[in-house]
Amino acid sequence: TPIIYLPRSHRTYSCVHCRAHLARHEELISKSFQGSHGRAYLFNSVVNVGCGPAEQRLLLTGLHSVADIFCQSCKTTLGWKYEQAFESSQKYKEGKFIIEMSHMVKENGWD
Repeated sequence: TPIIYLPRSHRTYSCVHCRAHLARHEELISKSFQGSHGRAYLFNSVVNVGCGPAEQRLLLTGLHSVADIFCQSCKTTLGWKYEQAFESSQKYKEGKFIIEMSHMVKENGWD
């Protein structure tokens, strides 16, 4: 799969390991999430990520079906995609992506 480059005019989040673009700042939903290894951000959509198989996990907010996501370029596991939420209050997460802060760097115009 070819790597997608987001326009330089947008503030972006990139993979800290290989600098592949991951998401535009406009796709950020929340900075108040917890990943497996620390703080994480919730995004509406991402680029340059692959998805593993879905599995059920008991997370802080209840049972979810999630699939690990990884950088298409360097194959580092970044977080997960919410496939299904089993509690009605968590349905807004379905189809959204968690990326852990330790795997991202901000680029393009954050000054």
